[in-house]
Amino acid sequence: MNIEQARFNMIEQQIRPWDVLDQDILELLLVAKRENFVPAAHRNLAFMDTEIPLPCGQSMFTPKLEARILQEVALKKHETVLEIGAGSGYMAALLALKARHVTTVEIEPELKALAEQTLAANGITNVKVELGDGAHGWAGSGSESAPYDVIVISGSLPVLPDAFLQQIKIGGRILAIVGEAPVMSAVLVTRVSDTAFNTIKLFETNVRPLKNATTPSHFRF
Repeated sequence: MNIEQARFNMIEQQIRPWDVLDQDILELLLVAKRENFVPAAHRNLAFMDTEIPLPCGQSMFTPKLEARILQEVALKKHETVLEIGAGSGYMAALLALKARHVTTVEIEPELKALAEQTLAANGITNVKVELGDGAHGWAGSGSESAPYDVIVISGSLPVLPDAFLQQIKIGGRILAIVGEAPVMSAVLVTRVSDTAFNTIKLFETNVRPLKNATTPSHFRF
């Protein structure tokens, strides 16, 4: 396989047609080596339009979903990011290449170790991988704690917990995939004041739920 040709084809045939047109992001995808974050057994899938299996029953998002998320949150170099669900570390790496610092929270010890290993091997030094359950928010500690400029939730949630809304700054954004299979909506929530939030529905998708996500009651009274 000609890796660079496969990478180029991924961008031109999957990502650009999915309305990812920001040239900075397209160029970033050329230099951020996705194949380095894919488990060796599945490396031949690195540039395919498919979710790639990870340990612990998890998976990587498709390339076009990663790229679209990166475009929609419109990161600036001074911003701090919280990601929930580190996986292999690739989404955190993409975010880190656009932001000042990324905290990524992973519930599975095996995946935490994998993400730390892949990020270090690829020279990404502005990411901290935390072990824990971030499905209901993550306050963090020290200088890289809440409130954050951007929160990216790398897994779906039946509903978006209020804790996340309180953990972004005014002007901050949350990218979340909300709903239940088979139809979920990717939404961008922007905090416009202490009490007001603006929510835009971006597109429909269907991805694995976060572990321990809050399930809404289906009882009717």
